[in-house]
Amino acid sequence: MGLYLNPGNEAFRQIRNGIYVDKTGMIGYINSTIETPAKLTSFSRPRRFGKSFAAKMLCAYYDKSCDSRDLFKGLSIYRTTSFEEYLNRYDVIYLDITWFISTIGNIENVVSDLQRSVIQELKASFSCVADSEETSLPRMLADIAHTTKQKFMVIIDEWDALFREAKDNEVLQREYVQLLRGLFKGGTATDETIAAAYMTGILPIKKYGTESALTDFQEFTMTMPAKLAQYVGFTEAEVKGLCKKYHMDFESMQTWYDGYSFSRIPHVYSPNSVMLAIRNEEFQNYWTASETYESLKKYIEMDFDGLKGAIVRMLGGEAVKVKISTFQNDMTSFNSKDDVLTLLIHLGYLAYDGKTQKATIPNLEVADAFGDAVSGDGWAYVATAIQESDHLLDATIQGNCEKVAAALEKTHESVSSVLEYNNEASLRSAIVLAYYTARRHYELVHELPAGKGFADLVFLPRKNSDYPAMIVELKYNKDADTAMNQIKERRYNGQLKEYFGNLIMVGINYDRETKKHSCVIEKL
Repeated sequence: MGLYLNPGNEAFRQIRNGIYVDKTGMIGYINSTIETPAKLTSFSRPRRFGKSFAAKMLCAYYDKSCDSRDLFKGLSIYRTTSFEEYLNRYDVIYLDITWFISTIGNIENVVSDLQRSVIQELKASFSCVADSEETSLPRMLADIAHTTKQKFMVIIDEWDALFREAKDNEVLQREYVQLLRGLFKGGTATDETIAAAYMTGILPIKKYGTESALTDFQEFTMTMPAKLAQYVGFTEAEVKGLCKKYHMDFESMQTWYDGYSFSRIPHVYSPNSVMLAIRNEEFQNYWTASETYESLKKYIEMDFDGLKGAIVRMLGGEAVKVKISTFQNDMTSFNSKDDVLTLLIHLGYLAYDGKTQKATIPNLEVADAFGDAVSGDGWAYVATAIQESDHLLDATIQGNCEKVAAALEKTHESVSSVLEYNNEASLRSAIVLAYYTARRHYELVHELPAGKGFADLVFLPRKNSDYPAMIVELKYNKDADTAMNQIKERRYNGQLKEYFGNLIMVGINYDRETKKHSCVIEKL
């Protein structure tokens, strides 16, 4: 076993010893691609979503230098017909690009050093090339495969690390792409050398204009995970199983870490955060343990028309339309707000719905990260609203109508520079933003079917919360009493019978002429 050639199964063994969720079904997919036109797979996901776990799992399964049968016994792949066919059959080339970058003195030498290091191991293991002077890794692998008639399995972890760490060095990036093209460009050499390949990273494969740098790969991403959606993160059924096994509250887990959704899998959770919550027996924001708010801050402060407004609307609970097709899959080629928002989708800061083509802030954990990121210059009005939202909630519960109206008016007016002030969605976003920290205690539902219509905003207390439920109805150019009467006449409260005795009804009116807000609050 080596560092790059046949790394063995010890890494996966340690993964099995910890909190483990069976994702071996993905091996079945890779097996189905071996020695077919679809043999090259790229699967990009954010940090904390199990990319390296998957790469180590694949190494353990395919590596011919070890016996991994017992490690996979009882797992889903073990019960498939392809399990025996490919188990520990191949020489595996495993490349952790982040590790290479972190151990080299000069990043500009990383491509040449990577090839030299792997070639040294190959020469020590294959007598047919022991005396070779070859310096090209693709040609060395081709020579070995041609002589031995045995193909390689290639697994690359954090394939895009160089695009992130040397994001301004286009010469180095192109040198790296040329290496990958040499390995995977297709044609006879690749077909005779590579049985299958799996690359994982945060970003999809780099584009130059409209063309992918590696056109032969089958790509699965956060905007289009397709049949691999169940392997993006933890599914709801998997999280429920973990909560039952480790005696954790599922509803709290859902509040903090759910929110990513795909057509095949409607609920996907951040795996690292779920596991940390179980280990620590505490629900909190684990996002910042591996990602500082500055990394988000620098992107949302970019100077593109409409970007700040889109962020404010998402902070206010809206879903925002995003055009993902123009993104060049790197950290520098931004030409519009859509490019920035698409990057945030791939980084996991936003969830994306492929059907509606809209993005949202996925969960409480990421909402906390956004709350930290808008604390600086240019976001003072948002930061102030978030900081004061606890006081607003207290004032609402206490029935202080004047204080609530004043706070909502202040927030609504402050965001008018980036939103259309007299737009209904603008008022709704401003109100949700004003109650920003309330999401720690409530599930917020827009347009809840209730009684004889739809309640504008309903705050449903989370499990074990002692906060009262709230119904909020909005009106324009009328009065707050009209909003309150609508709640009563349409019996919106009837949908919330379980909260009677602990239910607050809030009517809010906005006058377009005076830009004044009024409020009426009643307790049921």
